[in-house]
Amino acid sequence: MTSGTVIDVERLNVTYGDFHAVRDLSFQVRRGELYALLGTNGAGKTSTLETVEGHRPPSSGTVRVFGQSPRDRRAVRPRMGIMLQESGFSPDLTVRESVRLIGRLTRRADSVERVLGVVDLTRKSGTRVSQLSGGEKRRLDFATAVYGTPELIFLDEPTTGLDVQSRDDLWDAVDRLREDGSTIVLTTHYLEEAQQRADRVGLMHKGAFHREGTVSELTRALPAAIRFTLPDRAPALPSRATRESDGRLLVQTFNLQQDLHTLLGWAREHAVELRDLEAGPTRLDDVFRVIAKD
Repeated sequence: MTSGTVIDVERLNVTYGDFHAVRDLSFQVRRGELYALLGTNGAGKTSTLETVEGHRPPSSGTVRVFGQSPRDRRAVRPRMGIMLQESGFSPDLTVRESVRLIGRLTRRADSVERVLGVVDLTRKSGTRVSQLSGGEKRRLDFATAVYGTPELIFLDEPTTGLDVQSRDDLWDAVDRLREDGSTIVLTTHYLEEAQQRADRVGLMHKGAFHREGTVSELTRALPAAIRFTLPDRAPALPSRATRESDGRLLVQTFNLQQDLHTLLGWAREHAVELRDLEAGPTRLDDVFRVIAKD
């Protein structure tokens, strides 16, 4: 494990009886990066995270967080923040009491007022948890991860149930945490969030990494796409195209700039309108679809 590595997983296996949930998984998360761990349904992502977070022992293999076993709670837990999909706060506690409880449980030093400001719940500090909206409860869950500005933060589906403004506010807070040096491990079903924000992505399928790398590295393995519709009786296209279920034509290419230039020139020459024209590189969700078919 190098000094720049926060998480080091080597040949991790997790089994439940005869079921092999995680198979010989190895990866590292570097200090200061935002690493997105994504997976198809049943890929083993949850079992991997539970092991890295110290909630579950590995069946075999080695997991190190800050160079220590994550099961060593005294050494690791105060340096780690975890935002679960649902933290399960007592409905009878107020927001302020809940945040104060976080501090006692994590043994990290912070100001309750600061954390309430970070998660935009200052005005709700005296409100009982049972009276919060779904989005407000999600922001309270976020408080469990950011209390004390820990060095390593796990965000499990952080924006589920948030409106657009609350989602933007949360990501602004994450950006500030990264500026302060925190390392982020993200899991999300909103693939556009991972595509926009992750430094690197690990894509799990059937218990193992199918692919790992930057978004650019993952997406350029597949062709870019040009999509459009044509009027009836249009002349023959200069490029091979297939018709999608919505009626649009799809041109797939590893030379997007040249093929798009050719197509636009053809349209101009024949006075043809390319309706609903879209052109761009492969998206992360396209990579996900290919993986899911394996």
